[in-house]
Amino acid sequence: MKSMAFAAPLLPGKTEADIAAMATVQNGERRAAHEASRKRAGITREAAWLHRTPAGDVVVVLIEADDVEAAMGAIATSQDPHDVWFREHIKDAHGMDVAEGFPPPEQLIDFRA
Repeated sequence: MKSMAFAAPLLPGKTEADIAAMATVQNGERRAAHEASRKRAGITREAAWLHRTPAGDVVVVLIEADDVEAAMGAIATSQDPHDVWFREHIKDAHGMDVAEGFPPPEQLIDFRA
């Protein structure tokens, strides 16, 4: 299993909207659609943390999949209504257009005991 983590800064004033949207995929009306989306993409774990910093709020995301880049590509190109909604939300809250591609972050260290 491979993993990737990245930081997604929130645009000013978008923190509460992001919290609310993520609540719908964690425990709300979008949960089943989100689980189906991630299963189609091959994602076995997706976790996100809100980090409030003096420079602005950031969401730290962890994705695990056998092929992380293919999984991200699947979400970026899917026409499933949930995936389209998710991409639109990410663009609105973070200013990131996932459909334009997602350059993977450069991993600097991976210590494991």
